[in-house]
Amino acid sequence: MFEDITKVLLITDMDGTFLPSSKIPGQKTLDAVNRFQRSGGRFSIATGRSLQASQQYFDSISVNCPIIMCNGGMIYDINSKKQLYDVYVPRETKDVVRQILADNDYVGCEVLRLDNVYVPQLTPLEQRHLEICKVSDPVLCGIDSIPDDWYKVLFAVEPERMDELISYVNEQGFDGVDFVRSANEYYEILPQNISKGYALKMMREVCGMQDFTFVSVGDYNNDIEMIIEADVGICPSNATDEVKKAADVVLERSCEQDAVAAVVEMIFDKVKY
Repeated sequence: MFEDITKVLLITDMDGTFLPSSKIPGQKTLDAVNRFQRSGGRFSIATGRSLQASQQYFDSISVNCPIIMCNGGMIYDINSKKQLYDVYVPRETKDVVRQILADNDYVGCEVLRLDNVYVPQLTPLEQRHLEICKVSDPVLCGIDSIPDDWYKVLFAVEPERMDELISYVNEQGFDGVDFVRSANEYYEILPQNISKGYALKMMREVCGMQDFTFVSVGDYNNDIEMIIEADVGICPSNATDEVKKAADVVLERSCEQDAVAAVVEMIFDKVKY
């Protein structure tokens, strides 16, 4: 499985895995990833973020393989600036979002498209999310003003009210989309049966990587499918219990302790020269 490091892909979630709470990647992690790539390994990112919210890191983070965006909605080549694969929520999702926001005025909301992030309902928590992601120029507008081709919808909710929103959504029984919790304060609408794991499966095909060993790293429930789909699924010590159960390896290091650097060390230990 690890006979040739040039046939190994290391793909990691960003927030809570590659990035600590400061949102600044640790130097040990950066050095380890650089060493991995210099030795011929492939490195990539799988994130729920939009392209706009991820772009800020590509000066400091070198990736030599296409990346997964929007929790599996897009595989994007940052070098050619082209989508290699994408899937959108159905157009009827506009009606779902309209109803959720009308009945729950405490919920912030953003819609991710390739061109920008659109915000139909701004709350203090949603504003903080935009600032964390450094989305400097979001489009504030009504739902009907947002063009089609939505990759996903993110709802920003104070953690103490998250169960309230989830219960509301379950009671409505919305069809044709999937709902997933991506952080304590974020709840998302994704295309049905689409996840980081499905996108990882598609990456093997569209990038011609059927003979690669895929090593994935993630910390939250939206990473579970990716961890299961990979040949080796790994999580940091700060991962949720559900992720730890799905992972092949649970690290003793957290995202605050350069967990991804530990994964690189593990790969080098396994590679047969």
